[in-house]
Amino acid sequence: MTLDRIQIGNLITGVAIVLVFSCMAFAHAILVRSSPEANAIVAGPNVTLALIFNSKVDQARSSLVVEASDHLNSRVAVKVDPSAPQKLTGKIAGLAAGAYKLHWQVLAVDGHITRGELPFRVK
Repeated sequence: MTLDRIQIGNLITGVAIVLVFSCMAFAHAILVRSSPEANAIVAGPNVTLALIFNSKVDQARSSLVVEASDHLNSRVAVKVDPSAPQKLTGKIAGLAAGAYKLHWQVLAVDGHITRGELPFRVK
């Protein structure tokens, strides 16, 4: 059995498409789990934050910021613990009862930036 030029061209095109889409699927750090989870109600005033991703992230160039939803200019940067390469963890103290958003940004080791936010409430 031999392949003609059209079949070889189709095979090469198919392989190229699979490679492109598989690379795209792994191009960004995807949030797998979080604590608190989105829309969770947590006990305060001290809250531990943990975001777990599907790949390693550059913690030095990634960030966690907590914002009180009912106050203007109430953004607080959270110091990230650099001990786990697939996690962003930190602690924030002194949160009053109310609504907050955890804004996160990570730089995956492949160079892609991913951002998101998680709303939560402190009781």
